[in-house]
Amino acid sequence: MESGVRAARWDVAGGQSFHGTCYTAGMLRPPPGLPKLAAAFTLSLLCLAAVGCAPKKLTAIDHLKPCAATDGFGDAYCGTYDVWEDREAKSGRKISLRIVVLPALKQHPAPDPLFFLAGGPGQGAASLAGAVKDAFRPVQTQRDIVFVDQRGTGKSNPLNCKPTDAEAKAEEDEEDQDSASPVMLNRLRACVDKLKDKADLTKYTTTIAMDDLDDVRKFLGYDKINLYGGSYGTRAAFVYARQHAANTRAVILDGVAPTDMALPLYMARDGQRAIDLLVRDCEKDSGCAKRFPKLGERIKALISGLAAHPRKIHYTNPRTGIEADMDVRSAVVSGVLFSILYSPTSASLLPLLVEQAEKGNYGGLLSIGAAFDPTAEGMAMGMHFSVVCAEDAPRINADAIAKVAAGSVFGTDIADLRLKVCQFWPKGKVDPAYYDTTPSDLPTLILSGELDPVTPPGWGQQVADKWKNARHVVVPGNGHGAILTGCVLKLASSFLDTADASKLDTGCVNKVKRAPFFLGPSGPDPMAGMTAKADQK
Repeated sequence: MESGVRAARWDVAGGQSFHGTCYTAGMLRPPPGLPKLAAAFTLSLLCLAAVGCAPKKLTAIDHLKPCAATDGFGDAYCGTYDVWEDREAKSGRKISLRIVVLPALKQHPAPDPLFFLAGGPGQGAASLAGAVKDAFRPVQTQRDIVFVDQRGTGKSNPLNCKPTDAEAKAEEDEEDQDSASPVMLNRLRACVDKLKDKADLTKYTTTIAMDDLDDVRKFLGYDKINLYGGSYGTRAAFVYARQHAANTRAVILDGVAPTDMALPLYMARDGQRAIDLLVRDCEKDSGCAKRFPKLGERIKALISGLAAHPRKIHYTNPRTGIEADMDVRSAVVSGVLFSILYSPTSASLLPLLVEQAEKGNYGGLLSIGAAFDPTAEGMAMGMHFSVVCAEDAPRINADAIAKVAAGSVFGTDIADLRLKVCQFWPKGKVDPAYYDTTPSDLPTLILSGELDPVTPPGWGQQVADKWKNARHVVVPGNGHGAILTGCVLKLASSFLDTADASKLDTGCVNKVKRAPFFLGPSGPDPMAGMTAKADQK
């Protein structure tokens, strides 16, 4: 024998791996001539001594490596896990799923991590780790936080459809500047051909991706996990919790987009609700009401006026630096207005931007629109359409969109791009049970922003009404995504500690107020800003 000690590794029931150092059988053999009773006693002592080198359960970081300095994660661990693109066939192309783990800061952390599921669809969770890690530090104190780029996003075989410089220039130059313009549609058609050699676009649906996620859970050695999903990530969390309920401890849904939502059917209706709330709050604010009277009527007049008579302007895109003459049409402005409503901070600019547009200055509106460009860095539009065209578009027709959008300043423009793209985008199979919102017993904290234009509180309440152990918290004065607002992250962290939302004291969320309106280029009334900050303390 080489030594009296050897390293050992076992795979035990449930697939959990252990490693450690143990005495060999040879070392446990009693010396010759030792009485049987003494031999048994000696063996007992040796077994007790072996406790000091007992098997150690592998942790997530045992499967990963420290992230490179260029990743910008500091103390995080990075790695990949390969899955079959075609999970049923288990053959052909494999996808390397990118993983980032922020290890818990406590020496003896909770065994159940938080898995962060990103929005879009099209955002990569691991790609967002650097941006959210500091904000989620209270959660990381107690438990690991795991980020996985969902198949088709981030660095997990991303399905990107970014325009070339020439394509971007053509889109800027195109006379018809609505969101479903022929140049953009042609680019997306070309993207289908470009991606066919690297992906089967029918294999990137949510149900498939959530089975990937469970494989990652097993690979990292976790028994049960907690889920945080934001926006589309709530749908992903919803699906994971249904397909792998036994492996799920607790769920946080932030801005609920359930499987039966049928994107983008209700976007115009829900966006109009956000406009109405903004007008309401402006009218209640003496400074805004005086500075921007009849705001609701003016927004409608701006959109309808552009529908009848587009305005030609010379414009420099702040993101690309491309200069172009363009026709500002109603679809362009309505799309920008919708984007602005996501954040109460940007929405506080809307009355001023509308006033500038009335005077022919569209620079402010278009600049903010460029910041929310869905083709910008970080959004895999190929994955977006692989999800929406398979899961949502087949359940929508033009008549339904027109009916739901009636009375909204957004009309049917918001839905045009997605539905036109889905006419030629390859579609995966979706089981009819996917749309079933079967009640769940899992402990669930549901978060909604009162002012959210795309996932308003009504969607969260629908789930809360069905899920037995769910609690719905509506954050006033907040738009899309509530987790980083006021005391909400503290509440979420407390919920994860107990897996019981019923006992949370949520009174602190009522201190959140809408950001004060900008009354001019220099900003809001300074006294209004001081009042808002005092209210949130």
